[in-house]
Amino acid sequence: MHVHLDTLGWLHVLAGWIGALTGVSFLLLAAGAATLVSGASAPGAVMAVTWVLAAAGLMLVPAGVLMIVTGRGLVARRRGARVSALLLAVPNLCALPFGTALAVYSLWALLNDDARRAFGRPPRGVA
Repeated sequence: MHVHLDTLGWLHVLAGWIGALTGVSFLLLAAGAATLVSGASAPGAVMAVTWVLAAAGLMLVPAGVLMIVTGRGLVARRRGARVSALLLAVPNLCALPFGTALAVYSLWALLNDDARRAFGRPPRGVA
């Protein structure tokens, strides 16, 4: 089980870096689109694209950082990292296809008694 937990942690770190870098690139694209507003023939459309890119970037950067922190916590077997990874698995189910695969692997690896023991929790059914 330790191999699965380490692999899952590093996959979270990798997915977090990809998400954070994608968010930064969206923010840079939004800044570039904002500079085009002054010379655009349809400034409303360019502003709409700018706001969509900025919103996507502002959501992806913190989500990526949270994935990185969670992945590092999984590798270090920090108690809160298991719960964080399980919570992050829910929105990742919608990110086809890689987020879905990561979410299913997270649920499979973290929702068993071996994983609970590795993170200092008692097995299910034990008070």
